[in-house]
Amino acid sequence: MARSGRRPGQTETREQILDAARRLFAAQGFHGATVRAIAAEAGVNSALLHHFYGTKQQLFVAAMNLPFDPAEVLPEVLAGPPDEAGARLVRMILRLWADPDGRAPFLALLRSATASEQASTMMREFLASAVLAKVAEARGVSRLRASAAAAQMMGIALLRYVLEVPPLATATEEEIVDIVAPVIQHYLTGASPRP
Repeated sequence: MARSGRRPGQTETREQILDAARRLFAAQGFHGATVRAIAAEAGVNSALLHHFYGTKQQLFVAAMNLPFDPAEVLPEVLAGPPDEAGARLVRMILRLWADPDGRAPFLALLRSATASEQASTMMREFLASAVLAKVAEARGVSRLRASAAAAQMMGIALLRYVLEVPPLATATEEEIVDIVAPVIQHYLTGASPRP
């Protein structure tokens, strides 16, 4: 049962909320785990959870130790001229994966998702609602196109930063942007990639 009033130990309370969120996201997936249920599991009220973490998506980002919040980086990609969205997305993904500290949480989540159906469901639901649906809606394209763009970028990131396959691993950011952005642009806008 959620307790009311001020709790001692702000840091301890935050950790209890994150632990509860991890358990429920793992057990019920992103959509199945409600803010109210997470708060009850942590022994706090929903208002305190919102005070510390804001939205359910922000709580997920904190609980999973993601190096970025899609709500913060996607507007940068989606703002600006539509015909440059592919290049902005490629640059953003390359920069996120280039940082070894930022890459580690992605790799941990990928490993979990490949080893556990629960983790796979959780990540699939989060990506579908927090990233792919927002990109598809903003660009007026199908989720299939947004998913294809994400798959292409995931493959580039894995080959470049994890497997370190040359020459992809040694190419400059701009070289990769030059060859990959037109394809991503095609996914996001339906425009044909340049020959």
